[in-house]
Amino acid sequence: MSAVPAPASTRVSASAFVGPGVELGVGVSVAPFAVLVGPARIGDHVRIGPGAHVGGAPEIATVRQNDAWDGDLDHFEVVVGDHTVLRDHVVIHHGSVRPTIIGSGCQLFSRTYVAHDVHVGDGVTLSAGVSLGGHVTVRPGANLGLNVSVHQRRVVGALAMVGMGTPVARDVPPFATVYGVPARVRGTNRFGMERAGIDAGEIDAVEALLTDGAGPGACVGLSARVRAELEWWSALPGRLAMADAR
Repeated sequence: MSAVPAPASTRVSASAFVGPGVELGVGVSVAPFAVLVGPARIGDHVRIGPGAHVGGAPEIATVRQNDAWDGDLDHFEVVVGDHTVLRDHVVIHHGSVRPTIIGSGCQLFSRTYVAHDVHVGDGVTLSAGVSLGGHVTVRPGANLGLNVSVHQRRVVGALAMVGMGTPVARDVPPFATVYGVPARVRGTNRFGMERAGIDAGEIDAVEALLTDGAGPGACVGLSARVRAELEWWSALPGRLAMADAR
């Protein structure tokens, strides 16, 4: 019988700072000059790059600016899921009314900024320079290109693709490709959907829904996974939908 491998050890650079109230999982790597302040929970096998900053008071003028590095653990925690990568100079802030959450299997590239109360789903890619305003929700599998800026309280749907440099001031439907100034729906994220195992016929059906503006009744016949995201989008309270390219 083969030996069971020991859990990977967590490695923290001598020049990094891990403050009170920070919980690190197994196999975590914390690079030089990274700063982690509590309350924060970092999952297993997370990589945190040089100069990254996880935690810190919400950037809201009316909330208390506490010294979390010195054990003053005000505000809601930051939670980072397993197997997520935070590259150099990523910044993630504590929540003001709920935890700030980064899901599992995410890639946050250089200079990504995640404001207070943001929820990022599993398998999300935030390219270099992406900025998420407070209370933003990014659903699983979405991909945001270089220097995308998302306005506070807006939503990016599951498996959506937002093109580089796009300012997102309205909500992005699931499975959509969005780009331009102002941002508009240009079709479906076919590549992302194919990579997620969604078949071509279903992708065509979703594209027709997005471009024709069909209601939730048109979801009949789609897989449970796709239908759930479209129905979630249709029921989203306070939704500010963007126009398509027509």
